[in-house]
Amino acid sequence: MLDAIVGYKQQQAAAKQAKIIGEYKAEVAKNEATLLRRQKVDEEASLRQNSERLVSTQRVATAASGVTMSGSPMQAIADAYFNTEMDALRIQYAGDIGEAAKVAEANLARAGGQARATAYKMQSYQTLLEGAQKTANLMA
Repeated sequence: MLDAIVGYKQQQAAAKQAKIIGEYKAEVAKNEATLLRRQKVDEEASLRQNSERLVSTQRVATAASGVTMSGSPMQAIADAYFNTEMDALRIQYAGDIGEAAKVAEANLARAGGQARATAYKMQSYQTLLEGAQKTANLMA
């Protein structure tokens, strides 16, 4: 019976540890989601900054050439703005997808930890019952 009690305690401890590990993995995934979001925000800001530099360069070049801002030069600047917005939307979308994947990973880690904890608890009960059965058989 002593072996059964020791086994029960060990498996209960393993169940607690499995749950803790699942929560830890979930927190890591949550933190990675936050970092990914920040990275995508920085990436979008960098894209917009580079686009502004490009547009400014185009304006200066156009002004230096003596051409007025209409027609093709204006269309080139408009295209730069539209392309920047499309690229920014792609970055935002990639960020949303990456963040959703990390949230799913966190939820899966929690669920996996809980499932392992439940399995260990069930195993601990089984060990305790087997020990009680062996003790009962010895006493009979």
